[in-house]
Amino acid sequence: MTVVTEPLSENTADVIVVGAGPAGSTTAYHLAKAGLDVLLLEKTEFPREKVCGDGLTPRAVKQLVAMGIDISEEAGWLRNKGLRIIGGGVRLQLDWPDLASFPDYGLVRKRDDFDEQLARNAQKAGARLFERCNVGAPILDERTGRITGVHAKLGEEKREVTFRAPLVVAADGNSTRLSLAMGLHRREDRPMGVAVRTYFTSPRHEDDYLESWLELWDRRGAEDRLLPGYGWIFGMGDGTSNVGLGVLNTSDSFKELDWREVLKAWCASMPEDWGYTPDNMTGPIRGAALPMAFNRQPHYTKGLLLVGDAGGLVNPFNGEGIAYAMESGQIAADVIVQAHARPTPASRELALQRYPRVLKDTYGGYYTLGRAFVKLIGNPKVMQIAAQRGLTHPMLMKFTLKLLANLTDPTGGDAMDRIINGLSRVAPKA
Repeated sequence: MTVVTEPLSENTADVIVVGAGPAGSTTAYHLAKAGLDVLLLEKTEFPREKVCGDGLTPRAVKQLVAMGIDISEEAGWLRNKGLRIIGGGVRLQLDWPDLASFPDYGLVRKRDDFDEQLARNAQKAGARLFERCNVGAPILDERTGRITGVHAKLGEEKREVTFRAPLVVAADGNSTRLSLAMGLHRREDRPMGVAVRTYFTSPRHEDDYLESWLELWDRRGAEDRLLPGYGWIFGMGDGTSNVGLGVLNTSDSFKELDWREVLKAWCASMPEDWGYTPDNMTGPIRGAALPMAFNRQPHYTKGLLLVGDAGGLVNPFNGEGIAYAMESGQIAADVIVQAHARPTPASRELALQRYPRVLKDTYGGYYTLGRAFVKLIGNPKVMQIAAQRGLTHPMLMKFTLKLLANLTDPTGGDAMDRIINGLSRVAPKA
């Protein structure tokens, strides 16, 4: 392979981060703030679209505040008060819990704009961002097998370049070609979800609650069919609603159905004055995978750390990925900064080996509970019964909201917090 020679200082760094989504940009931001030289490599050019519900829970909001992002309404953010749950003939509106550890509001913002804000924020902190940088094969040390850099094609002309660093962070999403090239394959015993969504112009665009429909009906055949998944409607505040559905691979119908067609049929069943009609659709229906519950491990090996979707950090309870992408980025950065300050290769490696353990201590037990939950609701009848019985008990649903959104105070919380935290501690951290 012919490689164009570049100035050494431009193509070398302390850390290379591959992918400038929420996980990669957050990692790069915290590394740069700590004084490390960081290369942030993004295969596309901003702004660019990503498939997402665009709704951010208080967990994600906390990360944005910690990064100094302006989340005011004047800066284009729409706040939400909580979650509206619809199912079993019941409509229940739940505010986000009032906690010491997390704010009591969520946010909504389109991913094309959201991701660019995080990437530019990392740039401001000192990270060197390369857009239209398509990373290919890793560069490996022949003796140890450690990753020491990456090959890439840069710019419109696809100029071949190499970037080198003693540590590389894979933040390249569910497909994570970099992880695969390092021999890290997806675990088949972990749940995988799929999200499909589109946008409609709608009078509901300023709704200040995220809306979740627990019963997803396919009404296209001779008989109505209850499907294993949930639907969502999130007002975007810009004249449009994000309407989509999430489905789990634990169901028998996961592969047999065209979920884009299911979304169309579901939208057609909505009240006409909401505007969820083909004429009001502002873009195509798009889909994306949701890698859940640590479905790729180990999260550190031979100089490579996995963050966000690359490491399967999506919450199996609710399909939320952004908060965990950003949190894992911060955790990875903290570990790298501590390792970087150590004087010998052996002591640095010892520090880096902490990263998978910290992730499992933080999320392992909770994700194990989530995997059990996913198996249960893979049967749509179980979801239907749970919705019909549970939604009539507001106190039970407040507990469920805390559990599903992972919103508890770790110390000094109420009885619900102590139960959820206790269950997470005793569950195996697999």
